[in-house]
Order: sequence, then structure tokens, then C-alpha cells
Amino acid sequence: MTGEQYKQSLRDGRAVYMNGELVDDVTSHPLLKSAVDRVARGYDKHYQAGEDAFGPYFSIPTTPEALREEAIRKSSLDGPTNTTSSSLLMLLSASSKMRATHPEYSDRAIGYLERARAADTRCVQTITDAKGHRALPPSQQDDPDLYLRIVERRSDGIVINGAKIHISHAVISHDLLVMPTKRMKPDEGDWSVACVVPVNAPGVTIVNVSFAPRPDIDERFFPFSSSHPRTEGFVIFDHVFVPWDDVFLAGEYEHSATFAHSLGLWERAASLGHYVDVADTLVGLAQLISEANGTDKISHIKEKIGEMILYASMLRASYEATLADVSYTPEGWASPSELHATAGKYYGSANFSAMVRHLHDIAGGGVLTSPTLLDLEHEVTGPYLSKYMRTMPGVSAQLRLRLFHAIRDFTADAFGGFQHVTILQQGGGLFAQQIVTKKHFNMTNAKNLGLQTAGVIGWDESVPDCHLSDLEGQLERTKRPVETEATA
Repeated sequence: MTGEQYKQSLRDGRAVYMNGELVDDVTSHPLLKSAVDRVARGYDKHYQAGEDAFGPYFSIPTTPEALREEAIRKSSLDGPTNTTSSSLLMLLSASSKMRATHPEYSDRAIGYLERARAADTRCVQTITDAKGHRALPPSQQDDPDLYLRIVERRSDGIVINGAKIHISHAVISHDLLVMPTKRMKPDEGDWSVACVVPVNAPGVTIVNVSFAPRPDIDERFFPFSSSHPRTEGFVIFDHVFVPWDDVFLAGEYEHSATFAHSLGLWERAASLGHYVDVADTLVGLAQLISEANGTDKISHIKEKIGEMILYASMLRASYEATLADVSYTPEGWASPSELHATAGKYYGSANFSAMVRHLHDIAGGGVLTSPTLLDLEHEVTGPYLSKYMRTMPGVSAQLRLRLFHAIRDFTADAFGGFQHVTILQQGGGLFAQQIVTKKHFNMTNAKNLGLQTAGVIGWDESVPDCHLSDLEGQLERTKRPVETEATA
């Protein structure tokens, strides 16, 4: 599609509400228009004529080099296109794991990929349920719809009820790729459902939240968020019919977590790549504002920037390991390292607040209190601001104000707050990332190193999950510790 064709495709009767009002046209709404325009520019950038043409974001990586190209490409894509790529790769990963027992679902997943590629549509990951009472499983909630579920099975498809929250880019995409939010139990087959639903399907309603700047404010006061808008949807499914061709799971609880785990892999890998750019940006802003303030030679400022550089470097190292330690599906599709992606994601999330704190400490209160550029340009206030906001030759009031505005917009305003919470929660919270990291860590090797240090023979590396008690009665196999100069 071209950008204009994309805009026209969104005028499809979708039910979107925002700030208590029905949105007639998402392409022209003041708080959504900039997000739509950004995606439209991406369509125009990748447009190719011909029926067989398709965007590079629909490619399936089969080599480490292709995986790296995919990662580099994602860094320049708009939100919905980036999410589409991750969503489809997730669907392929899940289909590969299900092919042996449920080939029909795998075939449908491949079929959907081909349809999305041919139509150049955008789809979004639709995973997190409302969840109700968090201590209770789906089957024990006082309202069974608090986790999205199948309410009717028909000869031609299924009917689903429920809600999915935190759905990025839902209102400006075409399809909702629905999946279970977690592993279900044997009596929770109705909640074990994965499918694709058009955004304009009857029964789908989206209550949208946007962090785009107000249109009546000079966009220069929001130098980043004005050109990088985000939309978040609260998606409601009220007796929505889904034909069988669009269903990828319908009651097979043993595969309920397959989708979430597959999504976690691609979501965390993509997030980690994004964190690398965010961390470098924080370092750059910290160094620039310290130079603008004349504090760049002060020891504690240099130390804080040094810590930020270490943070950015560790994230980049994790990301490089994620792309280098590749595994393959039976179909030959390349996948990034789940261990390195998740560990890097955890490190980035857990330490992000400290890095922002360093930036704010280095910059000072001007992050929040600096006047606008309109004030600088005013005939009355401008001369005063030009005099008092400059710091040294070469650092004008305008340059310093722009830096303060960028830091506020990126880290301390509506978008900054959104980013702060998102970096913590995206792809699962810290505890979820810790669980996945532990799952993929080679604990047998680590324990064998510990036993070797203790002079005890350990286990065969091919036998996972061995417990220390498994060695009981085998201490006669213990080696004598290697004599060293110190012990001698």
C-alpha cells in the first residue's frame, strides 16, 4: 500500500472511543493524526509496485546475518510496522512448536502470514487480559470474561468475549493477533484461545489513550514525542465471531503458554535493541547538558556519565550476544537468543530509573522550568531570556532551552512517564524476565563448576535439572583437590 491507501484503509467503521467521545475518523483526530501520518510515511518509504511486491518487514530470517538485518531494519520502522514484524515472527515460532501435534493450526498461521504480506496489513500483539482478582485463576473469577474466552463453538468458527489491555497501536492497525496471557490449566480450555480479529470486526470496541502532545502547544516544546506518538488501546470483545481459518488455538490448554513464550522471545529482543538506542540517547543528553551548563569537568558529573556509559555498553553487549547466539526451528527459521535477550532486558529495565535520575541530577531544575521557544521569540520576554539562559560563548539561550525541552519531553513529561513504565513492564515485568532467564541459564554447568571447586565429580551435561541429592552415595568418586602452591 501507499501511505494514502493506508489512511483510507483505516476508514473502515472501527469503533474507537477517546476522552469520552466516539472518534469518527482516526486519520484526522487531533491526537491520532500524527501517529497515522508517521505510519503513512513508512508505507510510502517501502512502497513497491506489482502484485508480488511486499515490504522487507515481512521477511523471515534464516541466517544470523538476516537476523541482524531484521534487527537493524526494526530500529527505523514505525511502531505498528515494528509490532507487525514481531507479531508475525512470534506466530511462526509458535506454529513451529505446534506443528507436530496440531498441523492445522500451523498451516493457518502460515496462511495468515501470507495474507498479511499480500495485503500489506499491520497487526498488533493482543495478549494482556483484564485479569480481575489477580490471585485467582480464570476459572475462579466472579466474571469469566475477565480473561478472554470462547463462549460458543460453531461449525464455522468460534465466538469470543473479554478484554485485552495495554495494546499498543491497536487503533491505527488492521488486525488484532489475540493470544492467551499465560499458561492455562486442564479445566481452562475455554480461555486457551488464539486467533486474529480485524479491528473493525462487529463487537470490537477500543477505548484509546494517547500520549501525543496537545495540538494547541508549540510542537518544539515536545521535540521528540511530537514526531514519535504512541497510542494505547483498551480492546473490548463483545461476542466477536472468528472463522476457523483465523483460529490458531481453541481449547488446547497445553499450548496456551506457547504463544506468550514465543512472543516474549521476539518482544524482548526488539525491546533490547530499542533500549540500546534509548541508553545512548540518555548518555548524549547528559553530556550535552553538562557541557551547556559548564559542569562537564566536575568529578561527580563525570562519574555519573561514566555509569551511564557502562549501562549503555552493557546493553549493547547483551544485544550483540542476542543476535549472535542464534538457534533454528525445524523449518530453518533463525531465532535470537532467549537467554541473552531476557537477561539484557532485565538489566535494562532494572537500572533505567537510576540512569534517568543521573540525567536529571546532571541537568538540574531547568528540565521542568525552562520557558518555551515562543517566549524566547517574544518581543518583551525574548531579550531577557536570551540574556539569562545563555551560559558561555557558543551556548545560546535557544540551544540550552532546546536541550532542556528534549530532556523533559524524553524523560519527565507525558511521554517520558509512559516510557518509564513501559521499559519496566514491556515483555513482562522484572519477575517474569527473571524466571525466563533462569529457565535458559545452564545451571548444570554452573553446579559442576562448583562441585569441581569442591573436588567432587558432577553430572553429565546432557542431563538437566539434576539435584545435589542425586550425588548421595557417590562421594567415593570424589577427586582429590588439585594441589596448588598455596595448599602445599
